[in-house]
Amino acid sequence: MKKKIISTIYDSINVKRRIVENEVLLETILKVAEEIILAFKNDKKVLFCGNGGSAADAQHLAAELSGKFYFDREPLFADALHVNTSYLTAVANDYSYDEVYSRLVKAKGREGDILIGISTSGNSKNVIKAIEVANNIGMITVGMTGETGGKMKDVCKYLINVPSKDTPRIQEAHIMIGHIICEIVEKELFNG
Repeated sequence: MKKKIISTIYDSINVKRRIVENEVLLETILKVAEEIILAFKNDKKVLFCGNGGSAADAQHLAAELSGKFYFDREPLFADALHVNTSYLTAVANDYSYDEVYSRLVKAKGREGDILIGISTSGNSKNVIKAIEVANNIGMITVGMTGETGGKMKDVCKYLINVPSKDTPRIQEAHIMIGHIICEIVEKELFNG
C-alpha cells in the first residue's frame, strides 16, 4: 500500500511537470487570468459549471473569488451554476439534464462575462451547450479539460487541457491551475 501511495503522488507530480514544460498551456493560463482581471475591472462576472467532481471544483473556485483567497478584500462576482438544487432538478426533469447550464447562462450571462466550463473528458453535453450559449451572448469561454480537450476544444476561446487522461490527476491539476489563476487575479486587483 505504501508503494501505491508513493506511485500516485509521483503520477500527480509528473502531470504537473508536463504542465510546467508546456509553454502554450502556461501562456493560456496567464491569458485566462488576464481576461478575468479585465472582466472584473469592467464590472463583469465569472460563472463556472461542471459535473460531479468538476462541479465541486467549480464551486471551490467560485468561492475563492467571491469570498477571499489569500487576504481580506472586497468580494468578486463569481458563481457556480449548479448550487440551486431546486432549479437543477426542475430543469433536468422538465427539459433535460443537457439544458441545466445553458438555461442559466442565458439568464445570467452578459457580453464580456466569463464562463469556465470544467470537464475532465471535455465531452459533457451540458457544459458544451452552456459554452455554445455563452459564445452566442458574447461571453469569454474557457474550458478546463484533460489532454485531448474532447469536443470542448472546438467551442472554447481558451482551452486549458491538462496533459493527462487520468481523471483524478486531471482534477488535481484543475484545482492547482484554478488556485494559480485566483492568486494572480487577487494580487492584480487588490495589490496583494
